[in-house]
Amino acid sequence: MKFLLLVCTDPEGEEYSPEGDNIQEWASEGQERGLLGEGNRLRPPEHAKTIRKRGGKVIVTDGPFAETKEWIAGFDVLDCASLEEAVDFASRHPMARFGRLEVRAVWPLGED
Repeated sequence: MKFLLLVCTDPEGEEYSPEGDNIQEWASEGQERGLLGEGNRLRPPEHAKTIRKRGGKVIVTDGPFAETKEWIAGFDVLDCASLEEAVDFASRHPMARFGRLEVRAVWPLGED
């Protein structure tokens, strides 16, 4: 099953420390085990555009769709046998300490 791992900031997380950031180890383990697909960082919210279409008119605004202290800082696509395996692997991501992670199963079109 495919899962989207959203990597989010969290003002209540541990203070970031470069020595505690083992993202390369985490990514290497995921690749070796065949769990990790594409993933990357995202630019901060001030670089975002929000697009809506209302009454046939396209509306583009600067910034994210919601104003919050937390923001999506990156993503990974996981290929795991179960939600439990995805949660277990995600729990070792450095942002589980410094930020917050959200894991969601991909829901293919045409599937109920």
